Amino acid sequence: MKNVIGIALVFLSLQTLCGQAIWHVKAIDPQGKLIDVKAFDKNNNVFDVKAISINGNTQYMDIKAIKNGKQMAVKILLSSDVFAPVKAIDEIGMIYDIKALTPDKVKWDVKGVSQSGNIIHIKAISPAGEFYGIKAISPEGKLHDVKGVKFNENEIETKLNGVEIWAHVKALPQAYSQNSDFVWNVKAVDPNGQFIDVKAIDDKGGIYPVKALVENGNLHLLNVKAFVSNKILPIKVLDGSNSYGPVKAIGEIGTLYNIKAITDDKKILDVKATSQEGHILNIKAIAADGSFYGIKAISPSGQMYDIKGIETEEAITIQGIKIKAHIKAIPQE
Repeated sequence: MKNVIGIALVFLSLQTLCGQAIWHVKAIDPQGKLIDVKAFDKNNNVFDVKAISINGNTQYMDIKAIKNGKQMAVKILLSSDVFAPVKAIDEIGMIYDIKALTPDKVKWDVKGVSQSGNIIHIKAISPAGEFYGIKAISPEGKLHDVKGVKFNENEIETKLNGVEIWAHVKALPQAYSQNSDFVWNVKAVDPNGQFIDVKAIDDKGGIYPVKALVENGNLHLLNVKAFVSNKILPIKVLDGSNSYGPVKAIGEIGTLYNIKAITDDKKILDVKATSQEGHILNIKAIAADGSFYGIKAISPSGQMYDIKGIETEEAITIQGIKIKAHIKAIPQE
């Protein structure tokens, strides 16, 4: 009876994890069959791997291995191997293999096999060397891509419990497979469906374009930049204690440029991070009456992404400025 109760408690904790929604993580073969993705310790004990939705956020989900109800981060490790190892890491730095486990109990490697901009493509590799995509699947059947994500150009993205990390592993909404538009416009959208320009403004009133960029074929997580003279500047949510997080472009010597929405009649609206769901910060233009307008990236061919802040998982400074979140364009759900 005690064993039955214990199993039930573990099952219950796995389904909710303190209110967090749980998605399954699977490889998918060319016939559409699902293959389990699991974590293994050195003694070949098997642990579930899941995508975790925090506070309702499903646009940028953590991938975790679950051991005795505790979550272990899943990351791509720094390595000189041709394909980058995907591993789980516990609180003392112990490393667990991530494998696809076929119905006949054959383990396939799960690796980072290629890179498109700041996205690392993660695949299960069959004994024949074929690549199978890795997906996060909700209980209702929604499908997200499992990808590696890098936010800087350094080999070491961060360290976790003494382990050098090359990239984070996340579940992201599925992206368009092809797009020939490399520069997308960034606009606020008012309640009447009208677009409002989003611009960077310097301290002398100079106005500069803000764009989302498709780089190296990456359509999952587009960088959002300000084009100031001949410079392309990062746009971030700054760290601070204000109710709404300031959104700024950062110049080479720490010069800050305000990000604003500018209406056709030249009214200037603040652009701020107004709320947070998990790792996602909602970025809005704020009208004079206090209402919020969504911010979108729009391709020349009419595709539309959400502009969001993605909270940093480690302390980051740029030109001496403390950063709370990166600004990215993410596929809509």
